[in-house]
Amino acid sequence: MNLFTKWILKASGLANPDRWLVDAMGGGKVASGARVNEHTALQSTAVMACVRIISETVASLPLLMYQKQAEGGKSRAPNHPLYSVLHDIGNDEMTAYTLREVMQGHLCTWGNAYCDIERDENGRIVALWPLRPDKTIPQRNPITKKIEYLTIINGEQLILPFDKVMHIPGFGFDGLIGYSPIAMAREAIGLAMATEEYGARYFGNGAKPGGVLTHPKALKKESKDNMRDSWNEMHGGLDKQHRVAVLEEGVTYTQIGLAPEDSQFLETRQFQLNEIARIFRVPPHMIGDLSKATFSNIEQQSIDFVTHSIRPWLVRWEQTIKMRLLSPNERKRGLFAEHLVDAILRGDIKSRYEAYAVGRQNGWLSADDIRALENMNPLPDGQGEVYLVNGNMLPADQAGKGGDTGQ
Repeated sequence: MNLFTKWILKASGLANPDRWLVDAMGGGKVASGARVNEHTALQSTAVMACVRIISETVASLPLLMYQKQAEGGKSRAPNHPLYSVLHDIGNDEMTAYTLREVMQGHLCTWGNAYCDIERDENGRIVALWPLRPDKTIPQRNPITKKIEYLTIINGEQLILPFDKVMHIPGFGFDGLIGYSPIAMAREAIGLAMATEEYGARYFGNGAKPGGVLTHPKALKKESKDNMRDSWNEMHGGLDKQHRVAVLEEGVTYTQIGLAPEDSQFLETRQFQLNEIARIFRVPPHMIGDLSKATFSNIEQQSIDFVTHSIRPWLVRWEQTIKMRLLSPNERKRGLFAEHLVDAILRGDIKSRYEAYAVGRQNGWLSADDIRALENMNPLPDGQGEVYLVNGNMLPADQAGKGGDTGQ
């Protein structure tokens, strides 16, 4: 356990920390023999793919500031200081995309995202700086009873007050700190890493299982070592596979290792890929598994991905921004942040146009409304602001009544 881990556990009052927290601070070997922590887990292609697809999707969605209108509805608030920080430039060194991608990546691995809030002399937020989740932890001040954050910035140990940090916790039972998905699923991820290493070592051995060299006489340790080293030098590695072996002095070779097909290597790798996709709630086809994907179900799986995987993260972001970055007065005035998810929920062009036709014919979409959804400019001179009404439709209370007969 490193010095920071000892300091952070002591300072946070965690005399008997949960196993996941200790593992998250330093990592440890799992039953498969792999060492799993938030850094090593990314060496698993499935974990890396899941973390990237979620982080990049969340970061790519426009995050805008809005103002609720007195008559209902909402309007964008581009003049609010947070608008630029969340949408354009996160800080002097990061775009808003990079900032949010980094923080979402922290959420997917450590289960928590922290950033230091920079304000100008007037108290307005001008930048957000990500904090390392493995070097930051919340604690409750024993005197004030308020939450504060223990962290290390540029090698200096600091205690940051509650209003200086934006903390987005992931799933957890105390609401104070989120659980690390990597630590919670360390055995499943470790098995995936172990199967990858097994495959790499197998092919590094010339795609041949292990075996035993047997000599008819008893050999000294030095002779045994020489025989083994000579065999490995002659036959180990991909570039030396299929060489003909010449055995002398009655030496025999016996295979004892299992070939990958006998140990169900491919089936295990396939299962672990789906297991990791399940941890992150990512459809398998999004990380390269097309074994059960069809043209008819991929679109629905993509919608499910947005609904059940991405949307909960977006809600965490939006509610945390409202709680931690907006003042009580701003919240009272109806300011809030919201993501635009329409772009990734759009169906194929035929489905979209059919939906637009229904809205247009029934009077709740104008031509300009539709053009805006398709990222097109409005028609000139207000031509696209007209709403059509189906002439065959009447109010319900007039149904069945005859028209004017002129008598």
